[in-house]
Amino acid sequence: MPSSPSSPSPLDIRNVRLFIRFRVLFTARFYYPVITVLFLDFGLTLEQFALLNVAWAASIILLEVPSGALADIVGRRNLVVLASGLMVVEMSILCFAPVGPSQLLFMLFLVNRIISGAAEAAASGADEALAYDALAEEGDRAEWPRVLESQMRATSLAFVIASTVGAAVYDPELVQRIASAAGMDVNLTQESTLRFPLLLTLAMAVGAFFTALQMREVRPAGAPTLELCRENIVCALRDATRLTLRAGRWILQTPFPLVLLVAGVTLDSMIRLFLTMSSQYYRVIGLPEASFGLIGSAMGLLGLFVPSWSRRLAERRTPRWNAGLLVGLAWLGIWGLTFVHPWFGLLPVVLLFIAFFMRGFFMSHYLNLITESSQRATVLSFRGLMFNVGYGTIGILYALLLAWWRPEVQAALPESHADSVEHVLFVDTLQWYPWYFLLTLAAAAAFGAWRLRHSTDHRRIPHQEV
Repeated sequence: MPSSPSSPSPLDIRNVRLFIRFRVLFTARFYYPVITVLFLDFGLTLEQFALLNVAWAASIILLEVPSGALADIVGRRNLVVLASGLMVVEMSILCFAPVGPSQLLFMLFLVNRIISGAAEAAASGADEALAYDALAEEGDRAEWPRVLESQMRATSLAFVIASTVGAAVYDPELVQRIASAAGMDVNLTQESTLRFPLLLTLAMAVGAFFTALQMREVRPAGAPTLELCRENIVCALRDATRLTLRAGRWILQTPFPLVLLVAGVTLDSMIRLFLTMSSQYYRVIGLPEASFGLIGSAMGLLGLFVPSWSRRLAERRTPRWNAGLLVGLAWLGIWGLTFVHPWFGLLPVVLLFIAFFMRGFFMSHYLNLITESSQRATVLSFRGLMFNVGYGTIGILYALLLAWWRPEVQAALPESHADSVEHVLFVDTLQWYPWYFLLTLAAAAAFGAWRLRHSTDHRRIPHQEV
């Protein structure tokens, strides 16, 4: 449905602009291109890294839906402000953590992951609901795909910058050359530079906090009037529970959103596991660490084009057709990783990034279309909950696989350096990726066929006027 001539441009709406800015500041983190090697260089092991990711996902799982329901009751803006404040705390912990293997180091990183998960849960759904309902109130919600396109392009550009700069400042040799060229008499080591991407991300967190403070609360049409509950936490929690159960029943009883979420989890968990470990993959295929940021930037540039492709696909193709495309891209990418080929090994990574961007666009587009405003943040939080249950589950399974296979690798390489053991262990466990994906994909396909047997929603292009 085209926007009316009197409707303002979506980007003229204050909450929409601030939503895009907040997403940029909250998600484009300078340490992401080197996150695996950064954690290892601090003194953690691969198993600890995998377990920390499970703790991060578990934190989101426990808080995701309650935070979404609270956002629908006590205000989405309050949750977004809380999320950005928690981001400031989590980054401060990493910036001042000691270097070297120790119980204290693991505990600090564990606290960081829990707070980071809480921040993700608080922001998930709330920021998107603020923008979508402001668009519905002040403009035309049919323009939401264009908002998504603008948001994804902006975050992708920010990701390109953050990846390039983050990986560059992490490389002590590169920073040393730059410092020497600038006439600075300093001696930089890896222990010094590993904090640089973290300090830059802390600055982003502060920016996100002040951006959140500028947002305006929008009470959607049909939202419950619960003024008392805003002053009484017990009342607010009670109504949050009621709203959570209501949204959960709606998802379970409505085939299309349920299957949409199950399919999304299947794709997201497998792709996100690899993207989390991507810096280790780049190291394994023989790429220099200074190139990690350039690679991340190149992948991020895909986000400047994929959103427009996704919008056209959403407008012209059915959800079933788009799901088939995503599955095909993800399968080729995951299978291609197992060859661990230098340089050509980047081609499957490209496919996985494209699938990841498209998955995010389609999930937001379809869920916002079919969800009523009064429970929007709650339903969107269920999306985050299910995705992180999937990510947490695959993280636990991967940690168990690493622990089970490590003795085999150590027995085969008794005199090898620890880095060589980690290298071989990663390559060996990578061979399990396609089989796990096929198993979960078959289960999701069978469930979808059964649940949608009396539905036609997945075989038609949804209209904006839902």
